[in-house]
Amino acid sequence: MWLKPEEVLLKNALKLWVTEKSNDYFVLQRRRGYGEDSGGLTGLLVGTLDTVLDSTAKVAPFRILHQTPDSQVYWNIACGASIEEISQHWDWLQQNIIRTLSVFDSGEDITSFVQGKIRGLIAEEGKSAGDEEDPERFREAVLRFERLFVLPQREKLVTYFSCSYWKGRVPNQGWIYLSTNFLCFYSYMLGNEVKLVYPWDEVSRLERTSNVLLAESIRVRVRGEDHFFSMLLRLQQTYLIMQQLADYAILRFFDKETFNAEHPLANPLHITQRALEIHARNQSFRSFFRLPQEESLCEVYESFLWVPFSHVNMLGKICVSENYLCFASQDGSQCHLIIPLWEVFSVELPDRSSRALTVCLRGKRALRFSEVRDFERLTATIRRKCGTAGSPQHCVSNPDEEGVMVGQSQAVSTEALMNVFHPHDAENLDPKMLKERMKEQSWQIHFAEYGRGTGMFCTKKTRDLIVRGVPETLRGELWMLFSGAVHDMTSHPGYYGRLLEECMGSSSLACDEIERDLHRSLPEHPAFQSDTGISALRRVLTAYAHRNPKIGYCQAMNILTSVLLLYAKEEEAFWLLVAVCERMLPDYFNRRIIGALVDQAVFEELIREHLTQLTEHMTDLSFFSSVSLSWFLTLFISVLPIESAVNVVDCFFYDGIKAILQLGLAVLDYNMDNLLCCHDDAEAVTVLNRFFDNVTNKDSPLPATVQQASAAANDKSIQKVDICDLIKEAYEKYGDIRTEEVENMRKKNKLCVIQTLEDTTKQNVLRVVAQGVKFSAAQLDELYMLFKRQHFVSCYWSVCSPALQNHDPSLPYLDQYQLDKSQFSSLFNLLQPWTTHTHACSLARSAFHLLDENGDGLVNFKEFICGLDILYNRSFTEKLKLLFKLHLQPGTQEYSAEDGVIRRCPERGRAKVDLQEYLKQWQEDLQRREENIKDLPRINQVQFIRLTKTLYGLFHGDEEEESLYRAVARVTSLLLRMEEVGRKLQESSPQKTPQNTPTSTAHLETTPTLPTSPEAETLAEGEGAHDHPESSVSQHETVPSHSDITPNSTSRPSTPTSSPTGTSSPALDTPTDTPSSPSTVRDGDWSFSFEQILASLLNEPSVVRFFERAVDTDALIAHARKNQLKDAH
Repeated sequence: MWLKPEEVLLKNALKLWVTEKSNDYFVLQRRRGYGEDSGGLTGLLVGTLDTVLDSTAKVAPFRILHQTPDSQVYWNIACGASIEEISQHWDWLQQNIIRTLSVFDSGEDITSFVQGKIRGLIAEEGKSAGDEEDPERFREAVLRFERLFVLPQREKLVTYFSCSYWKGRVPNQGWIYLSTNFLCFYSYMLGNEVKLVYPWDEVSRLERTSNVLLAESIRVRVRGEDHFFSMLLRLQQTYLIMQQLADYAILRFFDKETFNAEHPLANPLHITQRALEIHARNQSFRSFFRLPQEESLCEVYESFLWVPFSHVNMLGKICVSENYLCFASQDGSQCHLIIPLWEVFSVELPDRSSRALTVCLRGKRALRFSEVRDFERLTATIRRKCGTAGSPQHCVSNPDEEGVMVGQSQAVSTEALMNVFHPHDAENLDPKMLKERMKEQSWQIHFAEYGRGTGMFCTKKTRDLIVRGVPETLRGELWMLFSGAVHDMTSHPGYYGRLLEECMGSSSLACDEIERDLHRSLPEHPAFQSDTGISALRRVLTAYAHRNPKIGYCQAMNILTSVLLLYAKEEEAFWLLVAVCERMLPDYFNRRIIGALVDQAVFEELIREHLTQLTEHMTDLSFFSSVSLSWFLTLFISVLPIESAVNVVDCFFYDGIKAILQLGLAVLDYNMDNLLCCHDDAEAVTVLNRFFDNVTNKDSPLPATVQQASAAANDKSIQKVDICDLIKEAYEKYGDIRTEEVENMRKKNKLCVIQTLEDTTKQNVLRVVAQGVKFSAAQLDELYMLFKRQHFVSCYWSVCSPALQNHDPSLPYLDQYQLDKSQFSSLFNLLQPWTTHTHACSLARSAFHLLDENGDGLVNFKEFICGLDILYNRSFTEKLKLLFKLHLQPGTQEYSAEDGVIRRCPERGRAKVDLQEYLKQWQEDLQRREENIKDLPRINQVQFIRLTKTLYGLFHGDEEEESLYRAVARVTSLLLRMEEVGRKLQESSPQKTPQNTPTSTAHLETTPTLPTSPEAETLAEGEGAHDHPESSVSQHETVPSHSDITPNSTSRPSTPTSSPTGTSSPALDTPTDTPSSPSTVRDGDWSFSFEQILASLLNEPSVVRFFERAVDTDALIAHARKNQLKDAH
């Protein structure tokens, strides 16, 4: 079968291969151990090696390598299981490829052509075969996956591969399973079992690596630990799928500004390998051609395009989407063009023998494609789509025409601000203006030869003109074209006007921030010293904030938009801003500026690769990350004069972030000697600031009133740097940096940046929480990860989980991760230190309401840990007090909780934060005195019954179960007798009237009921505990007898003089704070204070021992970690 070309450095490594056939460009080889010499020693060794490996990872016995005479590098392009199969591939190459290769001038062109041809064959084979896994085998793999890892059945297996996992220096051959939310691996060899389950949201690094021991492997870093997987038959395919799954998890869970319910992979239950591949292909297609997000790649054809300006047929690919026909040369850099299908009015088939077709466009233009394998199908597709894509709304006005834009009010500016405040003077004979006209003429010649507008050929000559600088009069038009904003605006006629009508007069935090920054946007430029410029800037920023509330408005957007308005009409400036924020600089303009941090990490990586001398001098490159942040956020506009910065923006719209990275490297390279002499960061900053002050644009036609060059730039003794020379040098030295390489580096570094931000959040939370609890640092770390994972567990299998909305990175650190009642109950039951009992659910619910101080229905980590710390590490009194509070009715919770948590502002996310309220609350928390047990309210009859049942449930199964039951029975009997004696004394006092005497005093003579045996106690407790809480309450509200409290229903007499407290008379121990007014307690009701319950239980050593028993925190954490996913079933 044909293979995606992979580089082979040694064509006969370790003498494992024998050459069967060869020519100047291809080599057919057979692996030793197969065929004629299979019986030799070498053949036996090779056969043994292949057999030890898993059957699916066996090396095919035959292969074809591609080579060129002037290169030592070989490319593996085909393999086969038999000589017949590989011979078919060899014959095809001889008949179809060999003769064509003679027309190429260099070995690089030959290799590029062969690689493209092979990839095309692979794509066609995959299309004809359906590119689907064998359903039966995949079902078996799914069953094996479910059995081995015991994950919820909703977890969807995406694909699986045979591989080796390296544990130290020992490989463990097994299978890697890639599911929607987890990376799993299983191996079992000679009794040694290896099982790994890691969530994608915990992966911080994912990359391909190679070293002496491992030729090629995939390194996965999870929570600071590296894991290596190698011996993959399809290593690149495996790596890409892992990268997509990790990126999907990061996007869905952490990067909510760019993820929405309309995302193609929004439903985790519908993710398949094919869906991932289609999504990645569509993303790559849209990114390369700068097309709207709605476009999807429908069909791809390999063909030759007749290029009139070069008079050659150029090999490349035709890409067809819903509304566009695109072509890109084989390497993508020689030539590409975009044809809106509504511009096509006919398709002709002039020569069937050459499989050619001619696409006729409006404006008397035509494109001729030849050697299209399925040219008839392509013709039918274009004809069909032309009929659906054509629409009068898609017509683009001539760039020279003026007037009010369609669907917009008269208030919207239809002129670029530069034309208003600095109109072009055709009669000006200034040398700079003459140069400007020469640039314009160069572009007019280019338009005549390569086309103008959306159908223009973009070639290396186009880039050369961009590097030299774009004329002022064409800047807005070319920015729209190269950024793809023209496609957005054309496909959304009237959209900007409707946005303005919707957001007119609205008030929001974004609007307030916009108003604050309006006069800080290029304040020295005349356009923004008048109401015309300020109003246009306000409208564009407000409209975008209304369009994308997840981003809203962020600083630096005002600076960028003000420059866009100088050269583009107002609606065009809006769509340029959309292109920058949502396509070209993703994730830049949000609260955490993740995109900028990712590109800074890419920048550091490029510095290490290209500026080794600087890397050796400055081991810590984080300085460059901090100093270059403004470079990336404002595209150098904030550090360069406006007349120089616009040249950088020209290159950015043509080449994307690659242009900014190249320029950053050129700046550091230019200042290399001075930076190497710096002793600290402050000196380095001074060097760079001085350099930017001396950057000029000698060809700028802008008047002195508009230019921003510093006074130092006019000093002839200081060496000046022309921006065009600097950009040219950047392209000459670093132009070989490929866009695909930058995108791969972005994906790799995004995982690390996100996890670094998450680690920062964790460290800040733990630093705050650790001050008030007795857990160790390692235990707190584990508990935080359990808490965080509990948040994600409820999000893994849901499209619109409410828990996803609870995670808001813009909130304070403590409130970024919070659990609702259901999530809290699951985690609380996993971690609570006592044996699970029948009241666990109600206890967890009560704990949630108790710890949720601010009543927002969410518990943060500090609140959770403070409650857990009492159960694990506090004294008997504290634990009992917590149980006492848990059984108070919500209406009687008039106490203050132990932990002082700053309450979250009701206005979440981007709402205004009342800092004064936060400071006031923080001061109250600091001054909060320790809670006095006398401040606790009394517990009434129903609540006390529930407390007693909870105690019986906690003691169930304990080694001292019988003595604990008897202790509780004695305490409850004593408390009831104390209460009744106290009430009798109150009611018989002279102040009381006869009418207030209880109707029955039989309780005084009733003796407490004690358990007869642990078995009877267990049975009775089980009978009572399994009742619904509400029904059990109703049974006890009217008749408060002792039998309601004891665990068995059959009583036996006991000695009334044997007081559990050791006192001779219960009346003597009656607390002074018993109810003194019958108006507060209904007839027949009774209540106890916490002091009474505590004093009674302190006299029961078995109860005190039970609660003072040390808790094995590490074991409970390990148990919760092991069962957390099982609990999600």
